[in-house]
Amino acid sequence: MSGPLTGVTILELVQKGPGAYVTMMLADMGADVIKVETPSRGRESGSGGSAGKGDAKLQAANIANRGKRSIVLDLKSADGKAILGRLAEKADVLVEGFRPGVTARLGADYETLSASNPRLIYCSLSGYGQDGPYRDLPGHDVNYIGLAGILSLVGEQGGPPIVPPNLIADFGGAAMHAVAGISMALFARERTGRGQHVDISYLDCALSLLSSTRPIREYLGQGRLPERGGGALGGSFGYYKVYETAGGGYLSIGCVEPWLWENMCRALDRADLIDGGPQPSDFHSGESTRQIEVRKELEALFKTRSRDEWFALLSPANVCVGKVYDVGEIFDDPQLQHRGMVPRLDHPELGEVRQIGVPIRLSDTPGAIRGFAPWKGQHVDEVLREVGYDEGAIAQFKDQQVV
Repeated sequence: MSGPLTGVTILELVQKGPGAYVTMMLADMGADVIKVETPSRGRESGSGGSAGKGDAKLQAANIANRGKRSIVLDLKSADGKAILGRLAEKADVLVEGFRPGVTARLGADYETLSASNPRLIYCSLSGYGQDGPYRDLPGHDVNYIGLAGILSLVGEQGGPPIVPPNLIADFGGAAMHAVAGISMALFARERTGRGQHVDISYLDCALSLLSSTRPIREYLGQGRLPERGGGALGGSFGYYKVYETAGGGYLSIGCVEPWLWENMCRALDRADLIDGGPQPSDFHSGESTRQIEVRKELEALFKTRSRDEWFALLSPANVCVGKVYDVGEIFDDPQLQHRGMVPRLDHPELGEVRQIGVPIRLSDTPGAIRGFAPWKGQHVDEVLREVGYDEGAIAQFKDQQVV
């Protein structure tokens, strides 16, 4: 099955989930991703590592590694470095997620590998980028979104910041920007014939996500500091809020536009609440007395029926409404099923298993799930044969624990 990246070979040197997610997206689009993993005592080398042979459940659940090939390579050995160099000579892209300076010590940095393959596109993902005063500082998503100002905006008014899942800087930020950067570099190479270094910083990308939001625009344009949980989209106003329903479920309401708010009030048979809806001043002021009254009315009202009953009532009425699912409910949603986002695939050992689908829809060269994740080191023989090593050399590498 061909895709837009069919024929593109990618080397992956990452140990964390966001980097593995980058190459998963590229593998879904047809790229041949060779996952170069380091020897480790654990069954996984970090959250982006592969399952050990025989661990079928972990293998099937390891969605970020699907469609890839895995080899184990000791990059601290001279032979391991030589093997990586040979692989890089034939690769189009290399994605690495080490701290700055580590690949240079391993002889696997951009300057070294591009010397023998000037067409190589080399993408580095790191917390703070390849330069600057924080270059060597360790970090995780919570640190990056804190420094980017995002964490200060998440939570209720008067309360502390609330830590969201590591989706913002890690996946929504760095991973998506890396896919875009690699794609741009591949496009540029078609014109220049040269590869280049793509330097992705988790902190940079987290800040970039804020660039088109109202809090940043208001601060840069008017010097106004946003309040956590405040403003029209902060979760405190009645028209943009999560409500508890009967039975403990939750419903999201997002009626920021006045006509959508009016639609909801009329669908609830509460036209008397319309005057407590969105106002132009809401983006830089607190709730009015009337808005507080209306919000409290709605909080009580939504507790009188279940989440699903409210959704069935409001969704046909042109209202911005959604169910708040727990993870176990996602796979039964009819919209996600229709879009192919929660497919069931046949695993050779486990039978039918659930996956997450491909979100980027291309009409002519669509992406597809091209196989389950490999077990660690599964493809070492075939990958080494492809770059010219014979059976004797491969056997020797195994004896010396190079591969």
